[in-house]
Amino acid sequence: MPMNEDDKPLKADGFSPMPASQQPGQSDGPLSPTAFEPLSTTGPSEGVRRWPLLVGGVGGAIVIYALFFLLTARSLDIVVDAIGTADISLSGIAIPIGPRYLLRSGEYELVVKVAGYEDFEDTITVGDAESQRLDISPAIKPGWVTIESAPAGAEVFLDEVAIGVTPLQRLSLPAGSGTLRFSLPRYIERDTTIDVTGRGIEQTLSVDLEPDWADILITSTPEDASVWLDGEPIGNAGTPIEVMSGERELVIRANGYVDAPVELTVVAGVPQEIGPVQLKPSAGVLSLTSTPTGAAVAVDGTFEGRTPLEIELTPDETHSIQLTKSGYQRARLTLELARGDTATRDVTLTPRLGDVTFRVQPSSAELLVNGTVMGRGDQTLALPAVTQRVEIRAPGYASERLQVTPREGLEQVVDIALLTEAEARKAAIKPEIVSPLGQTLVLIDPIAEPMNEFSMGASRREPGRRSNEVLHTVKLERAFYLATTETTNAQFRQFLESHSSGQIEGNSLNREHQPVAQISWQQAARFCNWLSAKEGLPPFYRESEGIIRGYNASSTGYRLPTEAEWSYAARIEGEGYRKFAWGEEFPPSAPVVNVADNTSALVTGRILNGYADGHIVAAPVASFPPNHRGLYDMGGNVAEWVHDVYVIPSANAELATDPLGSVNGDNYTVRGASWALSRLAELRLTYRDYGAAGRDDLGFRIARYAE
Repeated sequence: MPMNEDDKPLKADGFSPMPASQQPGQSDGPLSPTAFEPLSTTGPSEGVRRWPLLVGGVGGAIVIYALFFLLTARSLDIVVDAIGTADISLSGIAIPIGPRYLLRSGEYELVVKVAGYEDFEDTITVGDAESQRLDISPAIKPGWVTIESAPAGAEVFLDEVAIGVTPLQRLSLPAGSGTLRFSLPRYIERDTTIDVTGRGIEQTLSVDLEPDWADILITSTPEDASVWLDGEPIGNAGTPIEVMSGERELVIRANGYVDAPVELTVVAGVPQEIGPVQLKPSAGVLSLTSTPTGAAVAVDGTFEGRTPLEIELTPDETHSIQLTKSGYQRARLTLELARGDTATRDVTLTPRLGDVTFRVQPSSAELLVNGTVMGRGDQTLALPAVTQRVEIRAPGYASERLQVTPREGLEQVVDIALLTEAEARKAAIKPEIVSPLGQTLVLIDPIAEPMNEFSMGASRREPGRRSNEVLHTVKLERAFYLATTETTNAQFRQFLESHSSGQIEGNSLNREHQPVAQISWQQAARFCNWLSAKEGLPPFYRESEGIIRGYNASSTGYRLPTEAEWSYAARIEGEGYRKFAWGEEFPPSAPVVNVADNTSALVTGRILNGYADGHIVAAPVASFPPNHRGLYDMGGNVAEWVHDVYVIPSANAELATDPLGSVNGDNYTVRGASWALSRLAELRLTYRDYGAAGRDDLGFRIARYAE
């Protein structure tokens, strides 16, 4: 087919035409010149002839670019980690081929959208590798969760963060697993795991809470008794009562009868029947006070104690009551009470008087006798013929205290010259001293502390409070020293070499550094006098034929701490009160004191569940951290004798300053818990006990006045 002039191949520099013998339609032989003929003027115009060339050029360019793109493109696999169909868009030229995209190297704006997920937007970079992969994990949108409980009203915690009270409607929660805790008073706390799907999906979680109580049925004689718990009435005998789980002490109470305690272990959901509980008829009760206090009281010739006190009288009988006090005339009264009746009597004793002349410097100083202001400067006073507490005080001077015993018909003269405060304290009191046996005693000066007037005892509403913990106020003004540790076996055996604290169930109480035990109050007091003699101090206790028969309140010799001092040292911290030796938490979460722990079960029979202090019986002293005053074992190891004769305080008693209690008595007060005790009532710092003889969990620590 002959070629048109327009279809001639384009020549470029260096191009050689084909030999004539290879040209179609041409014979072999030399090329011959051809005469020049101009283009026909009647043929297609130049513009028309260029249009096909332009179209062909563009198409060719497209084909060339397409070939170039295919040759230079990279394969990108975009994998979306999500549930549902992903909508993927890329900026620039990207050709999708199934799950992959063909695109050239470079940066692209990527947008991924999936229902239920947050939109993913980012700038990605495509590298030079032939095949590449991009993993996308869009954030899951929160889900809508409704949380319900039966009963409603439970506080809900998600991973220990409070989120509200049930029912909780359509909470927006992030997807994932978490722990829910449901807490509702009187119901057992419950934990459960929640898996939030997210993606806006609605979920509902319902939880049934189990009651944390059991029905307790108590029957009694008489039948109209009421049942009390922690000082509050909770129901009547003969009717089931809901009691919270745990160790409980209920009290059965009826008018005219003695309260009957009932101890039981309550298991949630397990009902119990107790009884019948036989109540004992109560005697008549006489509340007897005297002015002054401390009068000895005998009923029908039998000593009952010292005023103020409560006396139980056999009902429907006439009783003869006699009050005696040194320095006062004897007083008598008769009384008859019916069953359960109460009566109050206040007897004013007539004093035997002796004259005492006080010569006081400076003349502006106040003179107080037994806490009552008697005037200023020199005074001559007729005072009862018993030991009187005298105080002289003036602003800018150190107060002076002394005791005076007037004698009937004998005039006495007392000269007192006050020192200025600077003079009185020019020799600073040492913050601590050491006894001849190496015992460290620390100074406690109530006057120098934020509070020196404080309450002893406990409120009736306090859990575990016992009837002998009557609230009453005392005041401490005298500075005193108190041993940091309980007296050990080694120290006590220097006084009594033959003493043995013994052992229990094969566990020794007699090792050198264990606190001494199995000693009576008398032995502890005689040890204090022996220690005073070794140091050349006046004995605090009056001793006759080896028996303690009183004390000298002005002595600075060694002694047992008073009950008020022990309570102050253990409980008062700044302007607040401690409930337990370690603080307010019960039970303690760490080994802080030696009490009846898990290891003591075979010895004590009753333990503090879940607590381990590492000692079956008494531990070496100072094995646990000290309290806020540097005193060890104030809440455990062994209980401790204190100085005071045991009495039940009167709630209406006058404010007592530096109380020392009666001169002598049959029983003495015990303070503090021990290795054998574990109950809430016993571990509180207000817990009181009494006795006279020794026991295997009872010892003592020493004290003395600072001045």
